[in-house]
Amino acid sequence: MTENGGAAAGAAAGSASEAEPASGEEAGEEPAEEPGEEDTAAERTGLTPRQARRVRIIVSGVVMVAVAVTLVVRLGSAPSVLTMGFYGIALILSGTAIVLSRRGRTRVATGVLALGFAAVALAEWLLASVQ
Repeated sequence: MTENGGAAAGAAAGSASEAEPASGEEAGEEPAEEPGEEDTAAERTGLTPRQARRVRIIVSGVVMVAVAVTLVVRLGSAPSVLTMGFYGIALILSGTAIVLSRRGRTRVATGVLALGFAAVALAEWLLASVQ
């Protein structure tokens, strides 16, 4: 009876060690994935969060450079305080989008960038139509 009791205790200890890989976690090993987790990881499409942040930062930087170049060209052809104000706001919004992207708020950054660019383009168009 001791042998059977010992075997049962050993089997119970073996199943407990499979359920909780305590020694593997201490050694830095990752626990095995569930069978369904592989399928969801393989089905995932799109960018990882880090890639999304990098893309938004790069896009915001490109927009910032484009706005700066356009500001220089516009001020060279017809200097105006309003033009400088509009493009200054666009530069500020591009910088805000970069900061938001770095903090992981990529959707908000995209909205700020798109709405800011649209607002500056609309204001510039309205300014040109009035003059």
